[in-house]
Amino acid sequence: MRCDVNFIFTPTCKLDVQLNMAPEAALAAQSQQWLVQKWEELDCEPLRASGKVLVLDRILGITDALGYDFLLKHDEQRETLARHCVNALGSRHVTVDLPGLSVKA
Repeated sequence: MRCDVNFIFTPTCKLDVQLNMAPEAALAAQSQQWLVQKWEELDCEPLRASGKVLVLDRILGITDALGYDFLLKHDEQRETLARHCVNALGSRHVTVDLPGLSVKA
């Protein structure tokens, strides 16, 4: 099964990742934990004034912290992030839109 993850950094800087996998519900918690650990490792900041951090916020923060140039040059890291997005959200199609501050699954 094919999964697509699209990372949008600017209107002209986008990365599209195609994965040969299916979202696995059994791995959702593991992927969410990976997102928590990566978020902390990168010293990401909460997007909300309340300080609450949702899974979608973690995906946005991690993508932003890693950045376009890093993910473009590091295929393995780009694919790892994409795999965890797919599993954490349980969706075959994920769009991470930094300018729009949204994640669509």
